[in-house]
Amino acid sequence: MTLTFYKYQGTGNDFVIIDNRQLIFDKNDTKRIKHLCDRRFGIGADGLILLENHDTLDFKMVYFNADGNESSMCGNGGRCIVAFANFLGLIDKQTSFMAIDGEHQAVIENGIVRLHMQDVNNIEKHENHVFLNTGSPHHVELNNNLQELNIKSLGSKIRYGSPYFEAGSNVNFVSKLSNDNFSVRTYERGVEDETLSCGTGVTAVALAMHTIGETTTNDITLQTPGGELKVSFKQSGKGYTDIWLQGPAIQVFKGEISW
Repeated sequence: MTLTFYKYQGTGNDFVIIDNRQLIFDKNDTKRIKHLCDRRFGIGADGLILLENHDTLDFKMVYFNADGNESSMCGNGGRCIVAFANFLGLIDKQTSFMAIDGEHQAVIENGIVRLHMQDVNNIEKHENHVFLNTGSPHHVELNNNLQELNIKSLGSKIRYGSPYFEAGSNVNFVSKLSNDNFSVRTYERGVEDETLSCGTGVTAVALAMHTIGETTTNDITLQTPGGELKVSFKQSGKGYTDIWLQGPAIQVFKGEISW
């Protein structure tokens, strides 16, 4: 049997996407999902996404990390599945869809997808870092020597260390370029390595930098190794609302693989 798939990337964060509206894909087959994401023995991706039917919304997003396990929300993956739904003709320029963390709205135009993220009401400020959940958990810390860091080594130590342990956290290292511009490198749990960008990660960075006073604007540009993303938001009490993640989402190729 052959499986038709599509490869998408959003600022270098890449995904295998499958149209699973006919429920042909076994979501419990962790080994197969891990194989498809393997860059040497499979297709290669940071994660796998299934597009499925939803009773009241345009579609449902089911996301798996490269380790084969279903994961928390993926911001760049959310933007890529919106581009895929547009490609399939399921949506035009606007959409509402369901993800693991709830309903999302999005707008797509000229290859740029703006994704509405969930409100963030709990931000923990620690001496050397900030912790918050933007659909996925994120540890955020400033570092002025960003280009010199061994992200895999440092990120792994924090991801598995106290207080995160086995449940883990994504880890973001940030360098301030200006009041509204930050450089970010991210270690992603489930991938267990640095990715070229992380949508929930840059969202977390933008909110964290505003919380600790490193920026005074609510419209922030984030530079990642894979490209540029933008995050805008409104402050509401001690939290944030009306959070939007914006950037490109591009179809790389379509293929078939035996399974």
